[in-house]
Amino acid sequence: MKGKFLYIIFLVLLSLSFVDCAKRGNPDGGARDTIAPVILRSVPENYSTNFKGNEITIYFDEYIKLKNLQQQLIISPPLDNQPTITPFSTSKLLKILINDTLKENTTYSINFGTSIVDNNEENSFEFFKYVFSTGSYIDSLKVRGTISDALKVKPEENVTVMLYEVNENFTDSIVYNSKPLYIASTQQNPEFFEIENIREGTYLLVGLKDNNSNYTFEPQADKIGYVSEFIKVPSDTTYRINLFKEIPEYKLARPSALNSQRIQFGYEGEGNEIAIELLSSKPLGFEETITKDLKSDSLYYWFQPKMETDSLQFKVTNTNKVDTLMVRMQKAERDSLKLSALKTGALAFDEQFLVTGTTPIRFFEKSLIEIVDKDTIAVPFEVDFDQRFNLLSFDFEKTERQLYTITFFPEAITDFFGAVNDTISFKTNTRTPSDYGFLSFNLDEPKSLPLIVQLVSENGELRRELLGVENQTTFNFENIVPGNYYVRIVIDENQNGIWDTGNFLRKLQPEEVIYFPKLLDIRANWTLNETFAIE
Repeated sequence: MKGKFLYIIFLVLLSLSFVDCAKRGNPDGGARDTIAPVILRSVPENYSTNFKGNEITIYFDEYIKLKNLQQQLIISPPLDNQPTITPFSTSKLLKILINDTLKENTTYSINFGTSIVDNNEENSFEFFKYVFSTGSYIDSLKVRGTISDALKVKPEENVTVMLYEVNENFTDSIVYNSKPLYIASTQQNPEFFEIENIREGTYLLVGLKDNNSNYTFEPQADKIGYVSEFIKVPSDTTYRINLFKEIPEYKLARPSALNSQRIQFGYEGEGNEIAIELLSSKPLGFEETITKDLKSDSLYYWFQPKMETDSLQFKVTNTNKVDTLMVRMQKAERDSLKLSALKTGALAFDEQFLVTGTTPIRFFEKSLIEIVDKDTIAVPFEVDFDQRFNLLSFDFEKTERQLYTITFFPEAITDFFGAVNDTISFKTNTRTPSDYGFLSFNLDEPKSLPLIVQLVSENGELRRELLGVENQTTFNFENIVPGNYYVRIVIDENQNGIWDTGNFLRKLQPEEVIYFPKLLDIRANWTLNETFAIE
């Protein structure tokens, strides 16, 4: 009986084991690895002195790989020849082969940013820095400070902050042609910088949005900021660098003929004083006119009659700069006259209606232009013509929920070549005042200088601006399209009505810009009142 009982128990256990084996499912891989790689040792050790070799080996506790190394690596002082850094795939060893001659008695730091990650989960060993000295000690002084943007509400990311030693080799143009002695990056925090392992001395402190990653200032591509006075190290001062984009030095691009009677002259820098003179012989009755492109730094040189020639010679003058150049001509026929509106859709109550042409407008006949509302009732208007931008501006009283038709009857417009328009109409409409917002912006302690108060979109686009007079306290923005806006205040030091950027060589800092600290939510049919005390 006892044996039978044991036999039954055996069968039950056996059947349970089959049930357990029959269960299906995914194997449990355990918790996800979230631990960054760990350094076991370095050869030579980190923070070594009297460094003589050219190879560094760092041993990790697991397989690592390098991710976005070129974007993350910061070596200070910069090397002329970048080191060879492996692994190229994965390894437990990180090797640095130095391909340059190191300076004597100099502390070097190699900052990997967030480029060192483990092979499986890509956990980052963040901001690892290997430091060594070719001398008998490690330089331990620091320079720290903040980064801002001269015009934007937030600073640029990954700004390179640089120190140039002020010695017998220092010149004002050093940022254009020489690498700095020490560098750091704001990749960890875009609003703060810290340059470490510096030796005592006098330095020029510069910030650079280095778009070409060459540690030299290229005004066409880079933003720059600098501390006006040389700094002394050591110092407890927290420095502020304000980045700005320079207006580049004037430079004329190679002109090109767009057709047989239109030539484009592109340029960089200031172009308001550019004069274009045709040096080639001119036929009887020759005429010329120049217009400015609305969006780019380009001038258009138009002429008549058409000349049967392969090339024309021009002299282009801008202040003291003179260029003489040949332009190879095109045989393509010139453009025909076409009118177009610069903006379609709803027109704000204080906004003008703008019309331009594909060819230069020479005359307009106001009596052949008509504006009517949706009931075909004529609307009085005024029209101005900007010859430089080839732009007609229509100003008229607008009422809410109205549809307006602007009609150009035949021969209302005569262009530079004598062509006239056919009948063409444009339509625009208005909303109600309740579709817009209103902002009353009050300054508690206005600056003594005139201010420019600007309304800018969340991504920094200028939408409205008001020019203030000295000690003005209230700025009212009407008919604002609902949305999120910042208020930007320009301290107009030279009182020219615009914000002026800086210039490194001329030792000019940009005009001060102050942002109201809140992002404003402008709502339809709502008046927002804000008060700001400028410090």
